[in-house]
Amino acid sequence: MKAHRDTHRPRRGLATAAALAAIALLAACGGVEGGGGEKAADSDFPTKAVEITVTSSPGGSTDLIGRGIAKSMEKPLGESVVVVNKEGGNGAVGGKEVAGSKPDGYKVAVMPQSLFAIGPLTEKDAGALKVDDMTSVAPLSIEDYVLVVPAKSPVKTLDDLLAKGSIKYGTTGPGTGSQIAQALLFASAKVKATDVPFDGGAPLVTAVLGAQVDAGATQVAESLGQIRAKKLRPLAVFSKERLEFLPDVPTAVESGHEIVVDQRRWLAGPKDMDAAALKKLQASVEKAKSDPAYRELLKKNSITSWEGGGDVIEPQVAQAREQYSELANKFGVSLSGSS
Repeated sequence: MKAHRDTHRPRRGLATAAALAAIALLAACGGVEGGGGEKAADSDFPTKAVEITVTSSPGGSTDLIGRGIAKSMEKPLGESVVVVNKEGGNGAVGGKEVAGSKPDGYKVAVMPQSLFAIGPLTEKDAGALKVDDMTSVAPLSIEDYVLVVPAKSPVKTLDDLLAKGSIKYGTTGPGTGSQIAQALLFASAKVKATDVPFDGGAPLVTAVLGAQVDAGATQVAESLGQIRAKKLRPLAVFSKERLEFLPDVPTAVESGHEIVVDQRRWLAGPKDMDAAALKKLQASVEKAKSDPAYRELLKKNSITSWEGGGDVIEPQVAQAREQYSELANKFGVSLSGSS
C-alpha cells in the first residue's frame, strides 16, 4: 500500500504542474480575466449597446441627425445604438460628459462646430471644451442658415430689411451660427440692430411667426416647412452659393455682404479611444451614411452629408474659427452682447 501511494505522488505533481502551465498559457493568450481579457473584449467590439449623446434638446436638427445615424449604424455594428439627450451650453454639457467617460467606444456624442468655432469668440473660458479634447470619429452633416421674416411683413427683400434703420433680430442663442451670421451681416451693412436670443431653432421660428422680432436666421431644416407653407419669407441664405433646397433665394454674398456661415456636426468620443473600437465605429458610420433611409432623412430635411474621414474635422473647425474671428474684428462685432 505504501509503495502504491508513493508511485502516484509524482504523477499528481506532474498533473498540477501541467495545469498551472496551461493556466499560464491561457492568461498569456487573454483566455482568463485580467489585462488580456480587456484586450480580447476590445477586439470583439461591440458586445453591448453603444450610446450616442445628442448634445441638444429633442426635436432639433442635432437630435434628428443623431437619431437617424444611430438607427442606420445598428446593422453594420451588430448591436443596438441608443440615443440620450444632454442639452446645455451649445453642446458643452453633453460633450464634457462623453469626453470624461471610458474611451472604449461605448459612449460617443454628436458635436456642433459652433461650440468650438464660435464659442471662443463669445467668452474666454480656460476650462472650455476643445475639439482636441475628444477623438474625432466621423463627420456627419452640413447645414446652412437662412434669414427669414413673417410672410405678412412689408419687408420683401434683404435691402428692405436693411433700410429699416433699426432692427430687432432673433437668434438661436449665444455662440451659434444664427447669432454670428446676423451680427456680421448687420454690422457690415452699418445698420443698428439688437439681438434677441432664443433657446434653439423651434422657439425662434415661433417668435418670427408671431412677429416678436423683425427677422431671424435659422438652419434651413428648422424653417423650411414654414417657408413652403408661405408663413415665412426667406430673404437670404448664408452659403457660398444658392441652395438646392431654396434656389430662388439669393445669398448674402450676392447682396454684397461677404458673410458665409454654416453648421457642421460630427461624431466624437473620449480622447485616446480604443483603436479597435474607433475603427469599427468609423466603418459603421460610413456604411450608415450610405443607407437609403438615412440619405432620404437628410434630403427630406434639407441637410447635406459631410463626407470624409475623422481627419477632416479639426482642420475645418480651425478654419471656421479663424474666418469668424477675422470677420468679427473687421466689422467690430462683439458676440458677448448685442451687435
